[in-house]
Amino acid sequence: MISTKGRYAIRFLIDLAEQSDGTPVPLDGIAARQEISKKYLELIVKILVKGKLVKGTSGKGGGYRLIRRPEEYTVGEILELTEGTLATVACLDADAQQCPRESCCKTLPMWKKFDSIVHDYFFNITIADLVNGIF
Repeated sequence: MISTKGRYAIRFLIDLAEQSDGTPVPLDGIAARQEISKKYLELIVKILVKGKLVKGTSGKGGGYRLIRRPEEYTVGEILELTEGTLATVACLDADAQQCPRESCCKTLPMWKKFDSIVHDYFFNITIADLVNGIF
């Protein structure tokens, strides 16, 4: 299940894309427009800054801006940054130890295919697509 952290991160980036004219967008305005607690949004934005998806500027005229163009951000990268792995089952997690049943597991091909579908779906939708209502 995708948590509010991932969903709100996507909404935050959409808002930045819609508001951005090259100048930083204040967090207060984004929180109000998106009806997200500013305090919770600050936690999410910290992850996005650390992940180098947005840049923050403090002081008068400060706020946040996208580092790249909206069409260069995929939903998949945002979700992986905020949610961690999108693997359906633990054995497909990137950090998982090799399962001793891998060679005889009858369900593994199904999980691999499902994970591939999820990955391809989210990594082929951009922030620009969501801004423009295309996905």
